[in-house]
Amino acid sequence: MPPTTLPSSILVVGSGGREHALVRALLASPARPRIICAPGNAGIADEVACFPVAADDIAGLVALAQREKIEFVVVGPEVPLSLGLADRLLAAGIPVYGPKADGARLEASKIFTKQLLLKNKIPTAAAGIFSEVAPALAYLKTRGAPIVVKADGLAAGKGVVVAPTLAEAETAVHDMLAGEKFGAAGRQLLIEDCLVGEETSLLVVVSGRDYVILPTSQDHKRIGEGDTGPNTGGMGAYSPAGVVTPALLDRIEREIVRPSVDAIAAAGIDFRGTLFIGLMLTPDGPSVIEFNTRFGDPETQVVLPRLATDLLAVLWAAARGELAGTQLAVKPDHALCVVIAAKGYPENYPKGDAITLPSPLPSGVSIIHAGTAKNSSGRVVTHGGRVLGVTALAPTLRAAAARAYAVCDQIQCASKYFRRDIGARELHRR
Repeated sequence: MPPTTLPSSILVVGSGGREHALVRALLASPARPRIICAPGNAGIADEVACFPVAADDIAGLVALAQREKIEFVVVGPEVPLSLGLADRLLAAGIPVYGPKADGARLEASKIFTKQLLLKNKIPTAAAGIFSEVAPALAYLKTRGAPIVVKADGLAAGKGVVVAPTLAEAETAVHDMLAGEKFGAAGRQLLIEDCLVGEETSLLVVVSGRDYVILPTSQDHKRIGEGDTGPNTGGMGAYSPAGVVTPALLDRIEREIVRPSVDAIAAAGIDFRGTLFIGLMLTPDGPSVIEFNTRFGDPETQVVLPRLATDLLAVLWAAARGELAGTQLAVKPDHALCVVIAAKGYPENYPKGDAITLPSPLPSGVSIIHAGTAKNSSGRVVTHGGRVLGVTALAPTLRAAAARAYAVCDQIQCASKYFRRDIGARELHRR
């Protein structure tokens, strides 16, 4: 698509590392668009104008887009999508990348997605659906442990409990259904058989029945090294994921991607956005763990730097229903991202700790801001559980890891915490 046909003014919605990565990729477009962000973070604000409109303020975001004469909106997080931001923007005549509320339900309701997968015989774990404690506990006894308990709704990436024992599964059921640990998100839950294997994910840009698959990646969900401790939003990622061989990717596309895109369309959903497919590579083959309806975080931070194709052209084509025939060019480099979190994440953690970043950065390394803000003195401080993402590109994964960790060690912050084994499984395979 010629750059002259691309939008000249773009609003990116969100405030995390995913949004900072999206802003950087869109700024690199040959179209040289004007970009704004709402609400943004300290790092994004150093690169584009940010507006203090919350990501869940749907009316405020539509008004901002209209006031700033925005020609295209790229939505980062899942919450505004589930609240119907895309619907409202389209009704106002503003093109948007991100599904309408009916498509966002694929992430906002794990039960809805599970039913769609089972109905269409797409590989996924067997599961039961519950809204009361007693039947859920009885089901647990019939399935045994390990087992997975999932809150139906959005829970900021924390609504999934992989329980190694029945006692832990029972506690999770009580917490969600009786204790309301996740509020409305946990008033219904899914109990799934625990799939065994290696996890990976695919980011798929979808436009109706057309799609393109972005470079493979692998996330590290657990807080502790060696994949221990509670699940988080993601402590690091790398791309490409060597475990997804070309032959396996073909199988995933044939058995999961194409059937999923077709099933969504057959359900009457005109999906235009990112379908994030979480996968477990079991001994019996790939199986779907979950769908998300937006770019993954931190997968975005390693996938986008490897694209040699203009991201803006791809997203614009998807939003306009013109994705058919799109081919992606991918750099041969390896990318690795280490997430720097605040100590105590994903539970309780401090905010407001001053951050000192190294400057200049080595070649091939970038720092993506996630949970950052500026204090009254203009100093960058921590403002979330996941604070920064240090992403490195290099000819090999080992070199990318060395570059990223060298910078991680130079960042100064009192509550700094990060895993030192991002990519270790892949490196041990070599």
